[in-house]
Amino acid sequence: MKIVVRAPNWIGDVVLSFPAIENLRKNLPQAQTWIAAREEVQDLYLSFDFVKGIIPLSGLNNFKNLKEAAKKIKEYNFDIGLLLTNSFSSALLFYLAKIPQRWGYSRDNRGFLLTKGVPFKNQDEAPSHQVNYYLNLISGLGFKTSNPELVLPLSPEEQEWAKNELSALGYDSKKPLVIINPGAYYGPAKRWPASRFAELASMLQEKNKVQILIVGSAEEAELAESIASSMSERPINMTGKTTLRQLAELISLADLFITNDSGPMHITNALRIPLIAIFGPTDPRLTGPFHQPAAVIKKEVPCWPCSYRKCPFDHRCMTEIGPAEIFTESQNFL
Repeated sequence: MKIVVRAPNWIGDVVLSFPAIENLRKNLPQAQTWIAAREEVQDLYLSFDFVKGIIPLSGLNNFKNLKEAAKKIKEYNFDIGLLLTNSFSSALLFYLAKIPQRWGYSRDNRGFLLTKGVPFKNQDEAPSHQVNYYLNLISGLGFKTSNPELVLPLSPEEQEWAKNELSALGYDSKKPLVIINPGAYYGPAKRWPASRFAELASMLQEKNKVQILIVGSAEEAELAESIASSMSERPINMTGKTTLRQLAELISLADLFITNDSGPMHITNALRIPLIAIFGPTDPRLTGPFHQPAAVIKKEVPCWPCSYRKCPFDHRCMTEIGPAEIFTESQNFL
């Protein structure tokens, strides 16, 4: 039996879906498990030896590309397709690939494309973490599930690469390493102001004698540089200079990770690195750190929660959080 899992599109969702995939494997141990994933996130699945192969997906924004991807998937002769994505187009992809069994949540008007659809329950009244959202799909399909645990294994060779890379950049291993992740792909509404990251990082350098490392995607390079150039002591800036897997390798060396609500936050949590998550418009009950050690800093404001990518008001959910508050919380981890 061959199963293909359509992976979530975003870094954080990929990590949060790991327990669902692991539980599927436990229920169908003899099956080959394949992953169909966006090229941007596919490297995260290299941690799992039960994954037989990865099918990279790109450019699925029109019907022509969708048909081409379906033709490619059809060549593998999969028996089952599991959708961890919610979109109509992802269900259509597996339908066009003529996968006999197509499983997923019956939502977004795509139920007729599925052979086994699990009813979608709105979480507005009883918020539940996204980890459970994916795991409930597995149990809704009739499989047994166990208590979820986020894990992202890294090899000794990968961790050694991170040590050597930082050493070449002047990292002093005698100092605690604090990683700053000031970006958030969703948009500026989820980002704590850059000036406050700079002030916090300078406080940590002065009072805790830490080494600061700034990370992020290439699109966040300007944001990271604005922080680095405002600090009293120049940090190491690796923003836009790593693959996703290399980012995880660097994070694995941290003593503390300070971040907005973002994909790297969940990578850090899966690695069990202490983290402080700064939440603004989003709900940590749904997408907050799933495991300890972690702390969430959030302000109660009347306009919360919201789904704005850019705040149309005064961004008070973020601006009411000061550097001193984050610094005080950091002392519980350093």
